[in-house]
Amino acid sequence: MNRQSIPLILVSASPRRRRLLEQLGLSFQVLNGNADENVDPDLPPQDHVSLVAERKVRSATPVPPNTILLGADTIVAYNGMILNKPSGPKEAADMLAMLSGNCHEVYTGYYLLNPMTQIYRRGWERTEVWFRKLDKDEIRDYVASGSPLDKAGAYGIQDDFGAVFVEKIRGCYYNVVGLPLSRMYVDLMDLWKEIRDVE
Repeated sequence: MNRQSIPLILVSASPRRRRLLEQLGLSFQVLNGNADENVDPDLPPQDHVSLVAERKVRSATPVPPNTILLGADTIVAYNGMILNKPSGPKEAADMLAMLSGNCHEVYTGYYLLNPMTQIYRRGWERTEVWFRKLDKDEIRDYVASGSPLDKAGAYGIQDDFGAVFVEKIRGCYYNVVGLPLSRMYVDLMDLWKEIRDVE
């Protein structure tokens, strides 16, 4: 029985997460969930992303029972504030101006579930990211491109102009893209094995 004897379903509209799974050579289907992403603002960031990742998985319907569902959520945290996707260009520009010249944290949580057995794995990762000082024209032009509008913290570190804003990071790069690949992969392999053992 190969490692993918149980099909994997990504519950996400994110093209970045799809590319990360393709990078691992995994076969998977994509299903969009309809989860409520509003949570208690006093929750620590790691609890925030963990809760939303689980909600995404459990909102997915209909799904074949003998599958593994993967949901994930990414946020940017700065000075105690959680920065999700901006609501529009002005908020995107405000976020980038706030992050300019400063260090922020990126949290990604993931949730893996086999609906048939209800066996699951969950995890999260934190990465520190330092921005160089940005000038107003850079922020204006980047926001005008539309790229920041579907990204937590209003920037993308991967194949995107937002990459040149980043001076350095400490932690998992892929976590900033949208999935902490190493941690998630280990949990996925472990989950596949546990499900096979109870079949």
